[in-house]
Amino acid sequence: MTTPAGSRFSPSAASPLFLLAMDHRNSFAETFLGISNERDNSELKKLQDAKVVIYEAARQATADGVPVGRAGVLVDEHLGAEIARRAKEDGLVLAMPIEKSGTELFELEYGEEFVEHVETFDPDFFKVLVRYNPVNDESTRVTQIERLARISAWSEEVGRRWLFELLVPPTGEQLAQYEDQYHFDVQARPSLTAETITAMREGGVHPTVWKLEGYETAEGAQEVLRTVSADIDHQAECIVLGRNAPMSRVEHWIETAAPLSGFAGFAVGRSIWQEPLQGLLAGQIDRNEAVESIAGRYRALIDDYCAHQRLSAPHSSEAFTWQNPRLSPDREERIRRALRGADMRGTKVPAWMAVTLLAEVDALRAEAAKPASSPKQ
Repeated sequence: MTTPAGSRFSPSAASPLFLLAMDHRNSFAETFLGISNERDNSELKKLQDAKVVIYEAARQATADGVPVGRAGVLVDEHLGAEIARRAKEDGLVLAMPIEKSGTELFELEYGEEFVEHVETFDPDFFKVLVRYNPVNDESTRVTQIERLARISAWSEEVGRRWLFELLVPPTGEQLAQYEDQYHFDVQARPSLTAETITAMREGGVHPTVWKLEGYETAEGAQEVLRTVSADIDHQAECIVLGRNAPMSRVEHWIETAAPLSGFAGFAVGRSIWQEPLQGLLAGQIDRNEAVESIAGRYRALIDDYCAHQRLSAPHSSEAFTWQNPRLSPDREERIRRALRGADMRGTKVPAWMAVTLLAEVDALRAEAAKPASSPKQ
């Protein structure tokens, strides 16, 4: 029997969701084995084991819990069925995709049998990934919305919660207009995302959580949040996705989103685990080192999100503030976790961690510089 939707975890700004995403299928095989077609048993086992490494890292990173909210995994049935079962047993939030991998138009991986697959695994959330740009041709846009509206209606009927992973890829003309992806992201994507969300809402698409590309500015993020909150009949939260960006870029997106009340966590994948897994499969590091590295990166993002969320909560005694940056025991533990297993050749830490460590160094130097007190006569 499935768990009633009302008793499941509901992410919110006060209780965010931190997903380590590993639901990649075609791209996973292409990246690590250089194959895009059918896989033989040995190749399939290698891919499944690589995902086990990621899962072991997720468990290690969250073994002592998270400061707020819940940790979880986003994993597919094809390469991660056993991981999905383990996640439920281990008490992690479980999300699973239902879309077919690698298609431009949204398609169901198992066709109309997707319901049976969802019921079999009973995830906390099912997920769809959609590529949609408001300037696409009308027939494409209509087809996408109609297919998604059917999924939305089914989820509402049966009480299933779901994540809508929205990618707004620029057209060639848009890239030429804005020069590159970065300037498109800053100048155009927020308004295009808001326009997309409005079109989806008007077409009957109402997800529980919008899984969105990160924003370079708070203003851009707030433009989208206003659009999401405008649907008063179907309230939804937003989480940040990683889009395989460098960790420094993902950290910026997280630090932008965390203080905003409409955001409720993140779902990041390749940015965290791709480099360590490549090192493992190339024989450059061993399995334990790969697990440590992935765990350290994942935990660093969780702690970064929590630290920046606390910046907007002045009554929190544990919050980092610029007026009180010193190294407290809880901050030291978060920093140590973030650096555990990290690659010292290229690891970057969030700004608050650097400020805290420098404040402690300055305090120690000031203490050492004080003249020794004269002995009493």
